[in-house]
Amino acid sequence: MASEVKSGPSTSGTNMASSKSDKLKRLRDLELKMNEARKMNHAEVVAEDERKKRPQNFEAKRKRLEWEQEQAEKKKECVAKGENYDRVKLLEVGADEAERWERKKKKKNPDTGFADYEQATFRQYQRLTKQIQQDPKNYEKEREQLGDDFYASADTLGLHQRKDSEDAIDRMVTDLEKQIDKRSKYSRRRTFDEEADIDYINERNMKFNQKLERFYGKYTAEIKQNLERGTAV
Repeated sequence: MASEVKSGPSTSGTNMASSKSDKLKRLRDLELKMNEARKMNHAEVVAEDERKKRPQNFEAKRKRLEWEQEQAEKKKECVAKGENYDRVKLLEVGADEAERWERKKKKKNPDTGFADYEQATFRQYQRLTKQIQQDPKNYEKEREQLGDDFYASADTLGLHQRKDSEDAIDRMVTDLEKQIDKRSKYSRRRTFDEEADIDYINERNMKFNQKLERFYGKYTAEIKQNLERGTAV
């Protein structure tokens, strides 16, 4: 007669210990997943808050800067190969794209010159902003250094958070010198003629006589000549 094998207390204890270790392992896995989800949620909240603080045209500017950096690298490659960058660039433009670009250029209004001070200031602002070349590496480095103070808010003073580089100061001085030189060429200040006849008693009277000469000089030229010769009747 075959003897039946019965499980003793040691076998049941082993099963209970194994079940308990499995539960602890699953609990640890759940805690790790919860911590990972909490970190991902926090990172997403920070990224969303950062996106809200960005300007509306941030993405467009970023794409523009990436395109300019790519074009600068292509230009360096062309210079290294001894090729003409403008020629290589035009070879990559299709006929339909060139036609669309020509139509777009025709729609732009030409510069009508000085209209008012507001338009002149706006044109100068556009010209100065187009000259700014953003460096993505320095941009990311400065954003990491400043942290939350990188984006301006109502409490931002902007006096001690950052310091302009020497290159930026030199560019500003160079641009100001160009503006001063350009304005000096278009100055309407008239030189003083020392040999001209003095027919005024002060500066206000001189301006008044100049206005009279400008508007009535051609009508009173003969009378003035007669008075100077002493032949006036």
